[in-house]
Amino acid sequence: MRVPIRKSGKYTHLKPDPHLTAEKFKELENKVARMKSRRPHLVEEVQRLALMGDFSENFAYQMAKGQLRGLNQRIADTEDHLHKAIIIKPSGDAGEVRLGHNITVEVNGQEKTYLLLGSSETNPARGIISHNSPIGAALLGHRVGEKVKVRLANKEAEYKIIKIF
Repeated sequence: MRVPIRKSGKYTHLKPDPHLTAEKFKELENKVARMKSRRPHLVEEVQRLALMGDFSENFAYQMAKGQLRGLNQRIADTEDHLHKAIIIKPSGDAGEVRLGHNITVEVNGQEKTYLLLGSSETNPARGIISHNSPIGAALLGHRVGEKVKVRLANKEAEYKIIKIF
């Protein structure tokens, strides 16, 4: 059986953003624990299928081995992410925009509130934006009352910082 060879894409080997909240860090720790608890079952399955004979024609063995390899890789990647994690601590100092802050801005006569977190926790529909997004990157380091110009897809918008908390 021939496995298709795919070209690496633009987003194939992106490193995860190390900035995490304590909740996300705990969630990833629990995920690693769940994956590790599945590993003994997969190892048993690989050993059982290995007893069936010729590895080159034993498709079930190849699939089980691939699943085990994939699980081990996901565990290693997640543990590496946890090892390199930088925990976002809510700061009492609301002098300037930093990670973990809620920011209320005025744009086009409307007020919007954003929570600025790392890339792995974004949810624009809920107002959680990344410090790597155009808006988040532009707001970082600015103070209440300042106006910040943000270049979006085809336009430029001006955001006035009203409140940082």
